[in-house]
Amino acid sequence: MRKNKITKLENIQGKIHSVRDMHVMLDSDLAELYGVEIKSLNEQVKRNIERFPEKFRFQLTRNEYDSLRSHFATLENKRGKHRKYLPYVFTEQI
Repeated sequence: MRKNKITKLENIQGKIHSVRDMHVMLDSDLAELYGVEIKSLNEQVKRNIERFPEKFRFQLTRNEYDSLRSHFATLENKRGKHRKYLPYVFTEQI
């Protein structure tokens, strides 16, 4: 049981990235973590936007996204490969 918890924690830690001097997670990673589609996650956030101020959630710029993508060795197999819009990222709730 303990090994399983450590593995999950390591998986989550591997999805935390540094953007604008903040630790963030991509919307695609959060959607995967919660077992929902990226589109559904973002729709729910928009419906409850008062709970997600800009200091907690923001959209990446093209340069930021390209920089993150360059760090993903296995992007070909990841969700969000052919995204229509730039992804949102979520910081730690303050």
